[in-house]
Amino acid sequence: MCDGLLTRPLLPVADIADAEATFDALVSHVEPAETQPVVIHVFCDEMDRQRGADAIERFDSLATTQGLRVETQLRDGEKITETLLDAAAEIEPSAIVFCSRGGSAWFDLLAGGVRTSLLAKSEAPVVMLPTD
Repeated sequence: MCDGLLTRPLLPVADIADAEATFDALVSHVEPAETQPVVIHVFCDEMDRQRGADAIERFDSLATTQGLRVETQLRDGEKITETLLDAAAEIEPSAIVFCSRGGSAWFDLLAGGVRTSLLAKSEAPVVMLPTD
C-alpha cells in the first residue's frame, strides 16, 4: 500500500487540527510497518513553539494507536521554507508531505506560500495528500 514516496516522509504540521488532518490523510495511504514519518513544526516565538509541540504530541498520540513509529522535531526559524529545506537536507526524507487545508486543491497549491516555495526549491519530492 505504501509507495516509496511515503516510506520516510517529512510532515510539517501547523497546529492540532493540521496534525489530525495530516495523520488521517497519511494513514489512508500507508501501512504502519512500512513508513516512519518525521513530524516537524517550525516556530518563531514561544507561543508558536507551544502550538507546535501540542500539534506534534497530538500526531504522535494518534500514531501510537496505529502502531506507527514517529520521529518528531521542533525547529526554531523565522523563514519556514528555508528551515524545512534545511531539515530535509539533514533527514533525507522520501518526500516532503502535507495535506490540503480546505478549498480547491489548485487554490490551496497556488495560495500556500510555504508549499509553493517548497515545490520550487526542494530537492526532495513534494507530495500533497487529499483530505477527503
